[in-house]
Amino acid sequence: MIKAILFDADGVLINAEVFSKVLEREYGISTEITLPFYTGPFQACLKGDADLKEILSPYLEEWGWKKSVDEYLMEWFKAEHLIDEDLINYIQDLRSKRIKCYVATNQEKYRAEYMLEQMGFKNSFDKLYASAHLGYQKPEVKFYEKVFNDIGDINKDEVLFWDDSPNKVAGAKEFGIHAEIYTSFEDFKILMQNYL
Repeated sequence: MIKAILFDADGVLINAEVFSKVLEREYGISTEITLPFYTGPFQACLKGDADLKEILSPYLEEWGWKKSVDEYLMEWFKAEHLIDEDLINYIQDLRSKRIKCYVATNQEKYRAEYMLEQMGFKNSFDKLYASAHLGYQKPEVKFYEKVFNDIGDINKDEVLFWDDSPNKVAGAKEFGIHAEIYTSFEDFKILMQNYL
């Protein structure tokens, strides 16, 4: 019997157009320009080793962004603020049946905070686990280990993890918990019948 379910954020709970496309379309800042930052220095933010606001400023200047760092982050977070309400409602039903539900996401601290406060995840979930707080990213086994240990008083075969990324699902399985690839809400509901 499943007692705890972990949900990835982007691509599962959130289904928005990625901000890089908005930047390109509305500000003429191409993905080619921003990609070196997101594949490079930004990765340290995802592990909590760097503060996004502190390291982003010189890059914004280079990209030709005319507004502040805070305005950039707010535009980014709002652009990707598209929650799957059907899934959120389903999760509330699971919680009413005493199944603990958590967010498990590779996220830097400012967007993790936005998810909790502005997206309402503070009320929709039992807890949010972000890589920036754990010091590890999915699919590192240590990520799942830290989450599992924090949940406490539960067996690995009582935990289910959902992610849209096959390598992150593989990481969860390597740790020893149940894991499924999320493709759509309809498929999710069908697969969930195997666990309830």
